[in-house]
This record gives sequence, structure tokens and C-alpha cells, in this order.
Amino acid sequence: MSTLLRLTLIFPPALEPAITAVLISEPRCPGFTLFDAEGHTGDFESASTIELVLGHVRRRVLWMVLDAQHGDAVLDLLRERIHSRQVRWWLEPVLNEGHLA
Repeated sequence: MSTLLRLTLIFPPALEPAITAVLISEPRCPGFTLFDAEGHTGDFESASTIELVLGHVRRRVLWMVLDAQHGDAVLDLLRERIHSRQVRWWLEPVLNEGHLA
């Protein structure tokens, strides 16, 4: 049984430099993957004019696989340094992982 978790963060692109700076400086973070996404929600309070016209908000998604024992500590560190209600997160168990070769 794996003792790994996948941390998912969803956030506005403007927060990327701050979030990645925190994670890169933390030794318990083994690395991460970032990609673009479109958020479809009923909450357009912080949406730009373009996002209001398009009907979705631009978001970045970050995936990180880390040891389960570090999940809470990494989230606590992010909470200390990133003060934003626009960051959504969740943790999921990783059943297995590896390389194909």
C-alpha cells in the first residue's frame, strides 16, 4: 500500500510566483506539475471583464505527489505564506507510482 498523496492546488495565475516560491524552497516538496485550466463556477466576484464575457475564469492547477506524512505540513506552510481565499486545494491517496522504464 502506498503512503503517498497527491496535493492539488487550483489558483489564479497571478498567485503562481508566490506559490511556487514557497514550494521550491521547501525540502519536503519533491517537485510539481503545473498546467492551465478554465474554472466554471457561479462565483465571479474576482473575475476580470474578459473572464465575465467568456463565462469562465483562468486558473492554474498544480499537482504534487508527496509522502503522506508531509501533507499537512506543506498545507500549513502554504497557509502561513499565501493569504488568499482564491486557492482551492485537496489531497488524494496515490495507489501506486513509478517509471515505465
